Amino acid sequence: MAEQRGAPEQAAAGKSHAGLGGSYKVTVYELENFQGRRRELSAQCADLTDSLLEKVGSIRVESGPWLAFECRAFRGEQFVLEKGDYPRWDAWSSSQHSDSLLSLRPLHIDGADHKLHLFESPAFSGRRMEIVDDDVPSLWAHGFRDRVGSARAIHGTWVGYEFPGYRGRQYALARGEYRHWNEWEAGQPRLQAVRRVRDQQWHKRGCFPSS
Repeated sequence: MAEQRGAPEQAAAGKSHAGLGGSYKVTVYELENFQGRRRELSAQCADLTDSLLEKVGSIRVESGPWLAFECRAFRGEQFVLEKGDYPRWDAWSSSQHSDSLLSLRPLHIDGADHKLHLFESPAFSGRRMEIVDDDVPSLWAHGFRDRVGSARAIHGTWVGYEFPGYRGRQYALARGEYRHWNEWEAGQPRLQAVRRVRDQQWHKRGCFPSS
């Protein structure tokens, strides 16, 4: 990781989020601990309750990763789901703000490498932090107290967290440019931890065990 002040160099980070092959499979269950009615998915679903399910109580991800949402039509709080079991709602919601999960879609990964630039202010200005192939449980030690105003995800896909220790609301940062914190659907420029999202093409057993 490196930290510097001044204007950042221009990064060739496009808005294309295409993945590199691989299949996606997830099973959602109506009740906790993988009980009750279930639904298997291999593509995005804008409303998980439009058929048999009344709610989502647990999730089993066979291959992914996936990005789930609190509300229908991919709106509301975000939840990143990597390969593994999620027996109840607080296993996927680190903010414990809501037990609702009503839509989800595949989260595409564009490669095995990861590089992220974080900026203190919008429009890629202010203090800059570069993160390369690493996870950072707390940005506090690197001069970012609680404010990240813009970001460039140059390689890979990342997830940012509202609080240190990978807690609070989650924000997916796919490869691309984010000139303002509302472009990653945050309500305020508070980002205090980031980690890489990696799929099974390079990491067969996933990389972030759920609790």
